[in-house]
Amino acid sequence: MSVGAVLALAACAQKPLPQHIAPPNPFGYQKVSAVCQTSPVKTAPDGSMSVSMKVRSDDGLCSLRIQQPGGKSYASFGVDPSPTHGKAFLYNYDDSTVVDYTPTTAYAGPDRFVVILIAAPGKPRTHLAVDATVDATGVPVPKPIVPVVTAPTPKSTSHKKTRTRSHSTHH
Repeated sequence: MSVGAVLALAACAQKPLPQHIAPPNPFGYQKVSAVCQTSPVKTAPDGSMSVSMKVRSDDGLCSLRIQQPGGKSYASFGVDPSPTHGKAFLYNYDDSTVVDYTPTTAYAGPDRFVVILIAAPGKPRTHLAVDATVDATGVPVPKPIVPVVTAPTPKSTSHKKTRTRSHSTHH
């Protein structure tokens, strides 16, 4: 058997490596922030949850995946209050509820929002407080586009007065 045939057979015998596929973003927006770190979700005795997030305001998103006890996504969800310095988007994918947060470009400072999670109809709501620390290191600050304004042409305020002479003929 030739070396080429052995290599070809060896390639066929290998199993493909499993790939981790990021959850699809329904808007088709896939840019991930250069900095995206989340702490483990903490659950308080009252059932409320909290998580901290570090993210860069480089027009990329930072995702957090959460599940109900038992490993399923939440049946319903919302955000109240919304982030002050960015946007949050929630969706279900692969038995998880995904929280995407995108800070306002070039913003630096704290941001906070609360995700409301409902396990099933008639079940109590669970609150997840997200405390984001946003940095703008290396993010170019966009310069506002200043429209070119042309000065109006001054209008003449003088009026031409026309005199008409009347000629009268005396006979």
